[in-house]
Amino acid sequence: MKLNNTLTDSAVLEELGKRLARARIAALLTQAELADRAAVGKRTVERIETGKSVQLISLIRVLRVLDLLDAFDAIGPEEGPSPMEMLERRGKVRRRVSTRSSRRSGVSGPNPTSWHWGDER
Repeated sequence: MKLNNTLTDSAVLEELGKRLARARIAALLTQAELADRAAVGKRTVERIETGKSVQLISLIRVLRVLDLLDAFDAIGPEEGPSPMEMLERRGKVRRRVSTRSSRRSGVSGPNPTSWHWGDER
């Protein structure tokens, strides 16, 4: 069965449970051995395989033992740099300051009327 949005939550859990049971059997593990290696209870493995709800950390541990944790890479892309990191990487952008705004802010600069070519006498 293909997992898709038309399935109920229960149907998705049941299908995932069946798939994990097949993966456990292919790995030649009993439920008790899988539970021991994953540091979860045997009842937790039973619940997973029958499509019952379990804690996410328990599912992660079981997937890790079955070497299936990388399947979650398909969920979405890895996180890229945050907007703040992008700004820090880009550095400061220099802005041109006009003479008009510098005079308003009290910054002294050359007075356009006091400038000369230097050849006047």
